[in-house]
Amino acid sequence: MTTPKQNPMAWKYCGDQIKRWREQAGVTREQLCKAASYDYESVRSMEAGRRRPSLKLLQAADELCNAKGMLLGAHPYLIPETRPARSDVFFEVEKEAVACYFYEALYIPGLLQTEDYARTVLSRHMPPVDDATIEERLAIRLKRQVRLLEPEVMFSFTIYEAALHTSVGGRKVMKEQLHRLLEFENSRNTQIQIVPTEQIPPSGLSGSLIILETINNEQYAYVETHGTNALHSEPRLVGQLSRRHAMIRSQALNPKESAQFLRKALEQL
Repeated sequence: MTTPKQNPMAWKYCGDQIKRWREQAGVTREQLCKAASYDYESVRSMEAGRRRPSLKLLQAADELCNAKGMLLGAHPYLIPETRPARSDVFFEVEKEAVACYFYEALYIPGLLQTEDYARTVLSRHMPPVDDATIEERLAIRLKRQVRLLEPEVMFSFTIYEAALHTSVGGRKVMKEQLHRLLEFENSRNTQIQIVPTEQIPPSGLSGSLIILETINNEQYAYVETHGTNALHSEPRLVGQLSRRHAMIRSQALNPKESAQFLRKALEQL
């Protein structure tokens, strides 16, 4: 199992604290090794911060050094992050946005995904993650979708046709997903537009792009491709990405035409 994101600085600080407590209590490294059932080099690496101090080591050190929970309390801060830090920043900005413009080339945007579709996408993460991480990320994604119910927030989704034909989870899951998109046909605050294959500009093949606007007219651009992501706030760059988004969107069908396009895609499934 590969953990999503580690924090080596936290490892180093915690390892140093274990060593300090151990030396102050007169406990040798060999004694700690025996109590935690680790070899000498493993404990040495954890104390040096080269390896994440395990719960088992923290429990043994806390008891041997009579730390009364001071060492064991570090464990929650050593748990790997379940999503990239930049995603957290993006989610915070998204919560404050009054206008959200999404472009997605290969997948249905997360805010529009059904539970089965989202679970399939998250399960295909590379490198792979454990089931608990998948379920946690799924819960976060589904919780974000509540924002679509806020009438004062405007959502625009531009989707490249390829996303409708990318088989995610099989025929049943895809049919359910396309039906989900059609539920927004008459929405007042959410528009879905499809870019047909023959109309996609080259810039539309570079990855997903999201433009967010706050009530104070601040704009942010979020780009994501091949497992990397970045949230930009520098006005000149955001302006460039906003114009790129507008160019892609200008090639899309209007919402009514897009709904008809989706129905045809459903018939082909």
